[in-house]
Amino acid sequence: MKTFLEMTNDQRREKLAQQQKLYEVQRAAGLDLDMSRGKPDANQLNLSMDMLQQNPYDLIYTRKGTDVRNYGELAGVDEAKELFGSVLGVGMENVIMGGQSSLALMYDTVIKAYVLGVYGGSKPWGQQGHLKFLCPVPGYDRHFRITQEFGIEMINIPMSETGPDMAMVKEYVESDPSVKGIWCVPKYSNPTGCTYSHETVRAFAALKPAADDFRIFWDNAYFVHGFRQEDDDLLNIFDACKEFGSEDMVYEFMSTSKVTFSGAGVAVLAASKPNIQFLTRQMGVQTLGYDKINQLRHVRYFKNIAGLKAHMQKQANYLRPKFDCALAALEKGLGDTGIGTWTNPNGGYFISYDGLPGTAKRCVQLCADIGVKLTPAGAAFPYGIDPEDKNIRIAPSYPSTSELYKSMNVFCICQRIAALEKLLAE
Repeated sequence: MKTFLEMTNDQRREKLAQQQKLYEVQRAAGLDLDMSRGKPDANQLNLSMDMLQQNPYDLIYTRKGTDVRNYGELAGVDEAKELFGSVLGVGMENVIMGGQSSLALMYDTVIKAYVLGVYGGSKPWGQQGHLKFLCPVPGYDRHFRITQEFGIEMINIPMSETGPDMAMVKEYVESDPSVKGIWCVPKYSNPTGCTYSHETVRAFAALKPAADDFRIFWDNAYFVHGFRQEDDDLLNIFDACKEFGSEDMVYEFMSTSKVTFSGAGVAVLAASKPNIQFLTRQMGVQTLGYDKINQLRHVRYFKNIAGLKAHMQKQANYLRPKFDCALAALEKGLGDTGIGTWTNPNGGYFISYDGLPGTAKRCVQLCADIGVKLTPAGAAFPYGIDPEDKNIRIAPSYPSTSELYKSMNVFCICQRIAALEKLLAE
């Protein structure tokens, strides 16, 4: 069979007419499907309900006797810092426990750097004029919204299967003191699903920034979120930094938003001891601490890393069929058309699809017009602008498998229509 690129225009017009008929059949079905965000569905959230069955009187005292119902333990309870520090490969003294959202911790860290400065920095970011942030693309839209909120210029850094283009990162970071940071999702990246190679992590650790207050925002959101038999191996950024004496350059974040409950998880910030001490002093003005009962609830539920991994195996078994469904639909619906490529991740929450340039917005709109909601085209780029208008983030986690099958069928029809229209217009 010829790909769409190999067809004559007459063949493309015939194929387009066929797809438009299929599209009208789907329109008549009255669909109302949502595949816009990578969030758990109710059944997946139910996997963690046993955590709420613990006796509340077992969640009062820490091992050293602190009453978690009261004030104290500003940076979090020791048990929680120890558990999640060990997951990230750092000591408990390198951890601050936050609330339910790592995004809130990231926002808070940026605003404090902007207003108050960072450890080792000469003055706050906000007193230094025009600022820049590096943004691997496609990437996480909410990262970009944080930097945009502060008027920080965002610079696109292309992603590959091994991570960001480190030659470009090095050039910017080491030559321009106005570059203050870079956003990273190092394992099962949002949305590509790639994991940074060991060489990429070492290249980050070896950076010699022109700015004395440059920070790597290492958002390790999918640290235990593999769903295939083979889990990707991510080098510990702090271990790499020890080789170069650059530990102060990194802020690492994670949360249990997609481990237990998105609305009631715990968040973690890991950093060097000087960074933790600096941030804790600032934090003491802002709050008397986050939800220590919830921190203890998580620790008593998982008990240790083995318990956490056992729980995540349940999550993996639930998510894997959804990704298999989405990937099979893409192969069946688009595999022989030559109009797109997509990632096949071992974990995380997304599939990144690249169609023909100039077709993403049209495809998303076609889907929306018959009741299938996707992430907006361009969302995975700063300012919501995909320079080539080709990338779409597919989020298989929230719909049921039957809904996902319907959504992916519509997506493939709309991709075919958008591509054929584009080719015929050229």
